[in-house]
Amino acid sequence: MAENRPLYLGPRLRRLRRELGLTQQAMADDLEISPSYIALLERNQRPVTADMLLRLARTYRLEIGDLASEDGADYARRLGDVLRDPVFDDIDLPSLEVSDLAMSFPGVAEALLRLHGAYTREQQALAEQRDAGPGRQDSDPVREAQRFFANSRNYYHALDTQAEELAGEIDKAGGMEKWLGTKGVRVRFLPSDVLMDAMRRFDRHNQQLLIDDSLDGASRTFQLATHIAHTAMRSTIMQIVREQEFASNTTATLVRRALAGYGAAAIVMPYRKFARAVEARKYDIAALGGLFGASFEQVAHRLTTMHRPGEERVPFFFIRVDEAGNVSKRLDGAGFPFAAHGGGCPLWNVHQVFRRPGEIQTQWLELPDGQRFFSIARTVTSGRGRYGRPQVMRAVALACAAEEAGRLVYAAGVAPNEAPSTPIGVTCRLCHRAECVARAVPPIGRDILADDYRRAAQPYSFAES
Repeated sequence: MAENRPLYLGPRLRRLRRELGLTQQAMADDLEISPSYIALLERNQRPVTADMLLRLARTYRLEIGDLASEDGADYARRLGDVLRDPVFDDIDLPSLEVSDLAMSFPGVAEALLRLHGAYTREQQALAEQRDAGPGRQDSDPVREAQRFFANSRNYYHALDTQAEELAGEIDKAGGMEKWLGTKGVRVRFLPSDVLMDAMRRFDRHNQQLLIDDSLDGASRTFQLATHIAHTAMRSTIMQIVREQEFASNTTATLVRRALAGYGAAAIVMPYRKFARAVEARKYDIAALGGLFGASFEQVAHRLTTMHRPGEERVPFFFIRVDEAGNVSKRLDGAGFPFAAHGGGCPLWNVHQVFRRPGEIQTQWLELPDGQRFFSIARTVTSGRGRYGRPQVMRAVALACAAEEAGRLVYAAGVAPNEAPSTPIGVTCRLCHRAECVARAVPPIGRDILADDYRRAAQPYSFAES
C-alpha cells in the first residue's frame, strides 16, 4: 500500500457488513461512529483511516491484511476485461473512465460485473445444451449437487458418528443452549424485524447466536443444530467437499450447506437412537417427530439417510414440490430411477395433496418397466410465525420399493402384490405410455401419428416406429 495514497474499501466494507448480518446502524454502534459515516465509507466517499482499519480488525476479529487490500484496482481490472467483450466493440470506453467508475461508483461496478457474469453463464449453458452428447454431464450446479448426494445414497458415516458424539455431549450439558454456553456462545431469541428477517444469525463480535423468536419449536431446535453443525462439524464437512471436484463454487456451496443440514438432522435424531425408534414406531413420521421434536419434513429427510452398514433401514426417495410443480428438493437414498428427473408426473399424488392440506395420503405406484413403489405424501408449510408474514405451502413425498412397504404403518395389512397401483412415468419426456391421458409433452424418440380424422382421448397418438 503506497504511503500517502488514500485507502478506499467501500465494496469490501459493505460485503463484510452483510456477511455479519449487520445494519449500518449496528456496525456504527460497534465501531463507535455515526451511521452516515459508514454510508460514506461504503460509497467510497471517504477513505478508510489507519485507526478505522484497526477498529474493524479488532471489533470483528479479522486480519488487517485481509481488509487492507483495495477493491478499486481489482474492480477496474475486471471491468476492463468485461468491457473488452465484442458486444461493446462499437463503444468508446477510455481506461480512465473505467477506473473512475470502479473507484467512484463501486456499487454500479459490482452490478455490471454480476450482470455480465450471469450473461456469460447463460451463454455457456446454451452452448453446452447444443453441443452436449449422450454422455455429457449436466453443468447445472443443482443437478451436480443432487448427483453427488445420490452417488453416496445420502449417507455420510463420518458426519453421523460425529453427530452422535455431539448429541451425547449436548444431552449431558442439558440441551443445545447450555452446550453452546460452554463454548462461550450465548443464544438469544429476538423478533424477526430485529434480525432483518433472518431466521438465524451468528454475531461473531459478541459471540451471540440470534434466533427468530417466532419460529416453532422444531424450527428453533433445527436452527440451533445447524449452527452447531456449521461450527463443530466444519472440518468434517470441508473434508468431504475437498475430496470432490465440482464444476463450480456454487455447487460446492450447495453441497456444504446441505451437509450442514445433514449434520443438524443427525444431531437432533442420532442414528442408533433414531433407528431403534423407527422400527418400534413402524416408520410413523408424526410419532417420530413427537419423539425427537422434529417436523414432518425433517423426519422425512432423516429417513433417507438410514444406510449405516449393519444397521440399515428401509431405503427411501424424498421429493419436495410446490403447487406449480417445481421440484425444490430431491434426496435419493435408494437409487430409484426417478431420482434424476422424476416428480413431474401429475398422476403421482404428491401433486394432489394440496387439495387436502396436512393430510397424509398413500399410493401404490408402477413405472412403465414394471417396478412398483409405495408413496407417502403430505403438505408442509414454511414462513409461519407472525401475522403478515407470507406462508409457502409445498408437498413432500417419501417413496420406497413395494416389497419394503409392509414394514410401514401406512401399508399395514396390505399385500403389495394385490394392492391396486397407479401407472406413472418418470417424466413425460421419458415415459412411453401411449395411452396416458395426463401427458403434457410427447416422449423423446417417438413420432406423433398424423391423424386428421380421429381424436383420441390421450393428447397424442404415436406411430408404431
